[in-house]
Amino acid sequence: MKHTHLVASFTAAAVLFSTVALAETDKKTERLWKAQCGSCHGAGGKGDTEKGQQMKVQDMTTAAFQAKKDDEFKKAIVQGIKTEKDGVKQEMDAFKDLTPEQVDSLIAFIRSFKK
Repeated sequence: MKHTHLVASFTAAAVLFSTVALAETDKKTERLWKAQCGSCHGAGGKGDTEKGQQMKVQDMTTAAFQAKKDDEFKKAIVQGIKTEKDGVKQEMDAFKDLTPEQVDSLIAFIRSFKK
């Protein structure tokens, strides 16, 4: 009986720790998004900011956008984007200084915009 209690307590502590760690990671990712991405992509990924509308930034909440592969997102984040759509230049700086973990967390954040 004592062993079962110990295992249950350990499991509960592990779940609580991972939840707290996940929450902290999410807050860091949210701050990173606001600092680096939000001015064009908006808080919810809709591209509904003034700058985002000027550059005709894609709505990240759409099924078409969400259908893209993670590798496409990684490439855009790390290498940046320079293209033209309907006569409008679309440029995004490369974020080469981000760690792989930060890039992955941003991709997970983008995935959270799915409708």
